[in-house]
Amino acid sequence: MQTKKQEMLHLYYFLRKVLFSGRVTPESVIFSFGTVLLDLLSGKRIPPSHALDIMRGRNIQAVMDSHLEGNYSIEVATTLVNLASQCLQYEPRDRPDIKKLVSILEPLQKKIEVPSYVMLGIAKPVEEPQAPPTPQRPLSPMGEACSRMDLTAIYQILFTTHYRDDEGSNELSFQEWTQQMRDMLDARKRGDSAFKDKDFKAAIDCYTQFVDVGIMVSPTVFARRSLCYLMCDQPDAALRDAMQAQIVYPDWPTAFYMQAVALSKLNMQSDAVDMLNEASQLEEKRQKSTRVP
Repeated sequence: MQTKKQEMLHLYYFLRKVLFSGRVTPESVIFSFGTVLLDLLSGKRIPPSHALDIMRGRNIQAVMDSHLEGNYSIEVATTLVNLASQCLQYEPRDRPDIKKLVSILEPLQKKIEVPSYVMLGIAKPVEEPQAPPTPQRPLSPMGEACSRMDLTAIYQILFTTHYRDDEGSNELSFQEWTQQMRDMLDARKRGDSAFKDKDFKAAIDCYTQFVDVGIMVSPTVFARRSLCYLMCDQPDAALRDAMQAQIVYPDWPTAFYMQAVALSKLNMQSDAVDMLNEASQLEEKRQKSTRVP
C-alpha cells in the first residue's frame, strides 16, 4: 500500500512523462502538480484560483488533512505546503522548474516501502482472502463499441452524451470571462458543429484552437478530438488525446476506452486489453456507487 507521499511522487513522474507526448508546457505541468500536491495534503479538492488565498496566512495544521490527526512531520508538511504554494504561482516564471522540484522532494523520500497503517501508527488490518478475479466484460455501450473498435458507434455515443461528463472540470473566476474566453468557447462551438457534420479534419482544427488557449480543460474535447484523429487514421495523436482526457478526469472510463481503441490501431493488443479491463473496472465501481441499496 502506498503512502500519500509515494502516490504523489508516482503521479508527478507520470505527468512528467506525459509532458513529452502531449500538448502541455513544463510550467503547466508544475502548476498541475501543485494542485495535486495541495489536494493530497489537505484531503479536499481546492480550486487553483483559491489555493494561494487559502494557504496565505494560515498555519500548517489548518491546511493539512484533519483526518491525519497530526500524525505527520511538521517539517515535512511545511516543506510540501511551501512547495505547493510555489507551484501555484500565477506567473509561470515564478514557479520552480522540474529539477528544483525533484531536488526538494527527493530528500523527503526516506522510507520507500512503508504501508499507510505504519505511517499512521495503527494496527495492521486483517486481510480477508479474496476470490480470484472473474473475467471482465465491458459494462456499457461505450465499452462494447470500443471492444469492437466500432468508430461509428463511438462517434454516436460521444455525440449524444455531449459535455455531460465535463461537469466540475473547470472552476473559473469572473475575471476569466474575457474576450479570449468567448473566442475559445466559439472555437469549441465550431468544433462541435464540425463534429456533428462528421467533418473530422475541421473539428480537429477547431478543438485545437480551444485546447491551445489553455484557460479551460475539457475531457470531452480531448475524447472527441481523439476520435477525430482515429477517423483520420492518426492513432498516435488519438492516443495522446485519450491520455490527456485521463489526466483531466482520472476516473473517466471513456478516456480509458479511447486509449484502448488507439492502442489496438497501433497493434498494441496486450495494452489495449489492459485498458479495456481498467475501463470496465471503473464502470463497475461507478455502477456500484450509484446502485440503490
